[in-house]
This record gives sequence, C-alpha cells and structure tokens, in this order.
Amino acid sequence: MGSPTGFLEYGRDALEIRPPLDRIGDWAESHPHLPEAVLGEQAARCMDCGVPFCHTGTLISGMASGCPVNNLIPEWNDLVYRGLWREAAIRLHRTNNFPEFTGRVCPAPCEGSCTVGISGDPVAIKTIEQEIADRAWANGWIVPSPPLARTGRTVAVVGSGPAGLAAADQLNRAGHLVTVYERAGRVGGLLMYGIPNMKLDKVVVERRTRLMADEGVRFVTGVTVGPDMPAEQLLAEHDAIVLATGATLARDLPVPGRDLGGIHLAMSFLRGNTRRLLDGGTSAEPPIDAAGKDVVVIGGGDTGTDCVGTAIRQGARSVRQLEILARPPDERAPDNPWPEWPKVYRLDYGQEEARALWGADPRRYATTTRRFIGRNEHVAGIEIADVAWSLSGDGRPEARELPGTTQTIPADLVLLALGFAGPEPALPKAFGCELDARGNLRAGPDRMTSVPGVFAAGDCVRGQSLVVWAIREGRIAAQGVDRYLMRGDTVLSA
Repeated sequence: MGSPTGFLEYGRDALEIRPPLDRIGDWAESHPHLPEAVLGEQAARCMDCGVPFCHTGTLISGMASGCPVNNLIPEWNDLVYRGLWREAAIRLHRTNNFPEFTGRVCPAPCEGSCTVGISGDPVAIKTIEQEIADRAWANGWIVPSPPLARTGRTVAVVGSGPAGLAAADQLNRAGHLVTVYERAGRVGGLLMYGIPNMKLDKVVVERRTRLMADEGVRFVTGVTVGPDMPAEQLLAEHDAIVLATGATLARDLPVPGRDLGGIHLAMSFLRGNTRRLLDGGTSAEPPIDAAGKDVVVIGGGDTGTDCVGTAIRQGARSVRQLEILARPPDERAPDNPWPEWPKVYRLDYGQEEARALWGADPRRYATTTRRFIGRNEHVAGIEIADVAWSLSGDGRPEARELPGTTQTIPADLVLLALGFAGPEPALPKAFGCELDARGNLRAGPDRMTSVPGVFAAGDCVRGQSLVVWAIREGRIAAQGVDRYLMRGDTVLSA
C-alpha cells in the first residue's frame, strides 16, 4: 500500500449525512461528497494486512462476512490513495456490476471483517466505493460498451431487480441477446420500488439501465410472465431462461384484528410512495398515506427502517417500531467475534430522524403483538406484551411472553415489515421448477433449476438477502447460462 502506517495516522471519517431535521423535508439522497484529500487519507487506512478478510464473501453464523461479490478492496483503496480514480473504477467494475447501488444501500459486511476493525474503527470502504462509482459517472468514464460479436443465442431474464440486472449485464457482455421481462411499469424491481428514494435515487437506477439498453439489453415492462406471456412461449423463443423474481411473498401477522382497515404490508406502503414520487403525484393507485397518523411499524430490519423514514417524510404524527428480538449490545458479544458481522446496536437513518423529532429511538425491543384493536372497522391500537428470550431444549432461541406486561399503544396506521417467506409460487409452477423445503427455487451450483435451460438467481433461490448477494447470484447464474449455451466454455467470471 502507498501508506502502510495510514491506519495509525488517520482516524475513520465516513460520509457525513445531512442533519436529520434537514433531510426529512425532502426525498433527496443525504450523502454529500468528502474532499479528495480526506478520501485519500481514508484509503490510506487500508493497512496492507497479510490476509485480507474484507473480500472473502462467505457466511459465518448465517451472516455475510466480507464482500459477497469479492471486491478486491485493498487494490482499489491503494489506487484511490495514489489518486488513480479511473483505474480504481476499472478495478471495482471487474467484480461489481453496480457499485453505485451497493455503495449506497449495502450494509458493508466488508467493513465488519476489516482487519483494522479488530481493535479500532474499520476502513470506510463503503464511502470510498460510492465515491469511485460516482466519479466514474461524473467524469464520463462509464460509456456504452456493446459486445464486439454476438453468439446468436437468446436469453430471457424474468425480473429486473439486482439479480436479474446482473445476470443480464453479464450475459450481454458474453455476446448473447438478452431480453429482460419486468411486470412493473419501470425497470429496477427492488431497486426501483422497494428502496426509498432518499437511500437510492431512482435517477441512479435509470442511468444504469439506460446504459445497459445502449449496450444491447432489451427491456420489456408491464408484462407478467404467466398471465401475459405463457412460460411455454418464453421457452420456445429463447435458448435459456433466468428466473430472478425475488422473494416477494411477504410474511403476515395472523393475530386477532388483522382484518381491520389501516393494516398494510410494508412493501405496499413503500411501493405506493415511490410510484407517487415518480409519477409526480398522479399515480392511478392512491398511496398509503401516513400524514397526521400514529404509525406503528412492526419489524426491525432494513424494510422497517425505510417505513419509519418514509412515514416521517409523509408527516406522521408519531412513529413507533416494534421488534420482537432483544436489543443488541453496544459492543461485540463474546460469541460474535471478528470477522463475523458485528451484531451490535446501531441507529439507522430512520431511527435517527425519529429521535431528532421526538427525542428517542422509536424502537421497542423484545415486544410481541397480541392483537389489533379496532374502532369502526379500522385499527385504533395494538395490544402488546414484553417477551424474554431463552434457549429451548434443542438449543433454539424461543420467546416467552412475560406476565403482567400487557399494554395498549395507539395506532391508526400499521405497517408489517416482517420479512419475506420466498418467491410467489405461480411462476416456478408455470415452468415446472422444483422448490426446496423453504419454498425457494431449487438450483444447483451453476443455478440451473430442475428444468434444463431454466436457471434461477437471487432471493428466489437463497431467500431474502442483501442487494450485494443478489448481484453475486446473478453473476453465478450468468456464468452457468454461458457454459450451458457454449457447451462448457465461458468467458464470464462469477
């Protein structure tokens, strides 16, 4: 590295975001750019460790450790330190098709396994990644680069989320003719409708998909494979299929009162709000509006945070968030050692905004929902209780409701952000693909399903996961498709 002692000389300085009370007044991204000198110092903190763990991309204790797309982080950190930004962008794009996405929305498992983080603050990898990508676009270094020759093989990709886009991008680079089918009116899937604009501006998504179109990828929107286009037709018209439909079957909460008005799945809330923003307020489907309401978000993950931030921007009167798990510790627990993902207490952007407005983190931990209480067939409150966690006889954690802790909190809008159970079953059934015990598509190491020539990638295979894992899945599937079409040969790396 250019400065092997940089981690001793400089402290961590990640992207500062706009103050909470400033940013809640609009839907713009909140990340300003750091000065180049500061970024050089941050890159210098990459310590030239003997065995870097930041790009391992493996699962430890069920969570990501290191970068799932195997970004060679020390290499582009060194290039940034030396001011070679264009070379850093080239290096970054060799492993990551969409660094402008991951630089914004990835929780950075790379930083959780950074060697500097063993006894100090990790390198600001995510900040540097986003800056490399943004500079590449701003300086015109990312331009259409269609393949020099075409193979004549055709591939249909069903779904235009991160896995589908990554598969399409890779297969197009290999020279195949790729058509992406998306049932929504815009390309992007989860990136377009599932992630709020303040985390990922939709201009960023549209810019990348326009580039892909200029490179030869064909996008067909507003078409649902099955009802609008039979699976048999898709199989007849293409040499291979990639199913990248995501895990969109949301988990519900079947407790008494669930049928009351005002209780919605989180993605219905987030999708409707994004459509309203994109359509300039003229969306034919009226969005779910939190203005002036007591909002309760049930679920403590990223989707729950996005609901908190969106409800605040819509003008909610109050926002609470219920989490059944116990509050994480402030520092790593003894059973959560490096390089595992650190399961520690964090204040994400939505909770930070709620605290700025109302004085406290809106999350209530170790809390279960007993029933919804209605008034005039509409939700008016939630009966909740505290729980305690312990290990069952077979060693699994289980929650036990604590007697005497029942109480009722007001709620006239409830958003269920409880995660996703798997892919919607209609499409796998239409293609005759087998499912595994969890209801996901069964696929081999090359991501081919039980149907020859039909591959699958992303959350519909691995279950609900990160955008960066979806990109990795798309790349693996594309490599498998390329080998399938080219009789065992491939020009693609996974």
